[in-house]
Amino acid sequence: MLLNQRTIKRSGSISGIGLHTGSECRMTFAPAPVGYGFKFVRTDIKGSPEIPALIDNVVDIERGTTIAVDGVMVHTVEHVLAALAGLQLDNVRVELNAEEAPVLDGSSMPFVDLLQALGYEDQPEPKRYLEIDRTIVYHDEARGIDLVVVPSDRFRVTYMIDYQHPALGTQYTSLYDIEEEFARDFASARTFCLFSELQSLISAGLIKGGRIENALVIMDKPLDPVEIEELKKTFKISDEIKFSKDGILGEKHIRFPNEPVRHKVVDLIGDLALLGLPIKGHVLAARAGHAAHVELVKKLQKELQKKQLQKKYQVGASDKFVFDTAAIQRILPHRYPFLMVDRILELVPGEWVTGIKNVSINEPFFEGHFPDHPIMPGVLVIETMGQVGGVLLLNTEAKPGEKLVYFTGLDRVKFRKPVRPGDQLLVRVEMVFFRRGICKMKARAFVDDQLAAEAEMQAVVVDR
Repeated sequence: MLLNQRTIKRSGSISGIGLHTGSECRMTFAPAPVGYGFKFVRTDIKGSPEIPALIDNVVDIERGTTIAVDGVMVHTVEHVLAALAGLQLDNVRVELNAEEAPVLDGSSMPFVDLLQALGYEDQPEPKRYLEIDRTIVYHDEARGIDLVVVPSDRFRVTYMIDYQHPALGTQYTSLYDIEEEFARDFASARTFCLFSELQSLISAGLIKGGRIENALVIMDKPLDPVEIEELKKTFKISDEIKFSKDGILGEKHIRFPNEPVRHKVVDLIGDLALLGLPIKGHVLAARAGHAAHVELVKKLQKELQKKQLQKKYQVGASDKFVFDTAAIQRILPHRYPFLMVDRILELVPGEWVTGIKNVSINEPFFEGHFPDHPIMPGVLVIETMGQVGGVLLLNTEAKPGEKLVYFTGLDRVKFRKPVRPGDQLLVRVEMVFFRRGICKMKARAFVDDQLAAEAEMQAVVVDR
C-alpha cells in the first residue's frame, strides 16, 4: 500500500461529449501540489473557478454526481474521480472547457489509460487515510438499500445488485486489492440502464449525449414500432436497430459476465473520493446507487471530522470516550468550580454529542444546597447540558479556541428527577438548527437511564 501522496508527472488531455448535457468537452489532467486534492477547473468561465471534489459541494445525484461552487457546476464527475482514486492518486487538477466531463465509452478506462501514460510522481508528504475502527451503516428501508463499512487493514468492496428482471437479476462482485484489481478488473466496466428507464431519463432532460457507443442499454421489454423510432432518434441511429446476443442495444458484447455490478463498484469508488482522502475499510453494498453512496460519504465525513477533532484536542486515543477532561479544557473556557463536564463519550460533529458529569459530594454547591438534603441545583443541571452542547457547537467553528457560546434562550425546561451526590449525569444534546453562528439544540439529562431534565436551548457563537 502506498505510503506517500502522489500526483501525475505531466499534463494530458482527452475529449468527448457529456452523457447528460451532450456538450463537447476537452478535459486536461495536470499535476498538483501536496494537499491539493482533486479539483475541477472550468476554464471556459472567466477567472477559471475551481470546484473541489468534496462532499459538501455535491448539488445533484440524478443518474450521476454533480458538484458546484457558487453556481458553477461540473456534471458526472464519478468516472473521472474513480480513475483518480482507483490509481491511488492524491493531488490532480482537472481542467474542463464545458460543464460536463466526457463520457467516452461509459467507463473509467479511457481516463485510466491516459493517467497511466502520463506517469506518477511521489510527493514528500505521507498519504492520509480515514481508518475505519467501528461499523458505519447507511440503511434505506423503503428502497432496500444497505451500505455498511467495517474495519479492515485496506480498502475492500463487496457489492450486490438485485434487479427484478432476468436481463440483470442478482449480481455480486468483490474488490480486495485496489492497486492490483482496479485497472485490470473494474475500470473498463461501462455505465448501464434498462430500456424501460430510458423514457423517464429523456423526460428529465438527461442523456442528451447518450449513444450506443457510450452506455449499455439492456433490453428488458419488447419494442413496438413507435419505440423503435424513438430509440433511433434518441441514440442517433440511422440504420436498422440491432441487438447483441446478450440482449444489449447495438452489436456489442459485455466485457465481464457481471459488468453492471462491476460498474457499480467504479461509481462507488468515484463517489467515495468525495471524502477527500481514501479509507481503510471494507464497504459492503446492496442495491445502492449515487444517492446512497453520497449519504454514506456524509456519514464518513462525520467520522473523519470526529477523528480530526480528537487528534487536535485529545492526547492518547481511547475507544471508550472521545474527549477526557484535559481535552475538554482545551475546547471550553470553563474552569473549577464551574467546569461541569468530565468526559465526552460520543460525538457526531454538527449533529449530536453525549457527555457525562460525575456528581461528587465534594461539589462546592452542596454545602448550601442543601446541607441536610444535598440536591444538585436545577440551574447547574441546565448548565451541564449547556456545556456539553458547547462542545458540539464550538466545533462547528474553524477556531473554537477563539470563540465563546452565549445562551440566549431556554424553552420547555422540565426537571423530572433530582440529581444527588454519587449520581452520574449523562447528557445528550442534539443540534436542531445552526446557521451563521446562531443555533437551537435539544438536550436531555439522564441518571441511571431515567430522564432527570430536558430543555430546548438557543445560543449564539461570539468572539472571545
